Amino acid sequence: MKKLIIALFLAALLTPVFAQNNNQDPERMYYINVPVERVFITGQGYVVQYRSGSSILGTIGIPIEWFGNIVNPYGGITAGTGNNKAEIIQLPSVGDWPTMSVFYKNGEFSHVRLYVHKMKSHITWGSIQQGTDVSRLFGDGQSLDMQY
Repeated sequence: MKKLIIALFLAALLTPVFAQNNNQDPERMYYINVPVERVFITGQGYVVQYRSGSSILGTIGIPIEWFGNIVNPYGGITAGTGNNKAEIIQLPSVGDWPTMSVFYKNGEFSHVRLYVHKMKSHITWGSIQQGTDVSRLFGDGQSLDMQY
C-alpha cells in the first residue's frame, strides 16, 4: 500500500513537467481595458467615449458590421450577422461601470468587447443628434485607432 501511495505521489509531481505545451510559435495575445464614459448608437455602429491611461477622453467608432453575438450574462445570446471582431456583453449588475477591452494578437488588433448596461436609460448611454457626421470616428473599418 505504501508503494502505491509513493508511486501516485511521484506521478502527481512529474505530470506537470510532461504536460507543458511546447509550441514553438505561440500567439502572443494581450488586451487593454479602459473605462467607458458614454456609448452612443448610430446608424454606422457604436461611438464610444472612454478614458485612456492618462485620463484623456478618447472617442472611437466600432462599426456595426463587426458585431457577432450580444451576450447576456443571465443566459441569453442574441445572434448577430457580423464578422465577430466586436462583442457587446451586458453587465449583470446596475452597480458595475461599463468598460471596453481591446484585444491584440501578435501586436495587431484582433477584436473588441464592450461591456455595457442593458438598460438604455443608464447614464452611460447617450444619443447623438440626427444628421451629425460621425464617419471620421470609424476609420478604415479594419482596426481601431485608440489613444492610450
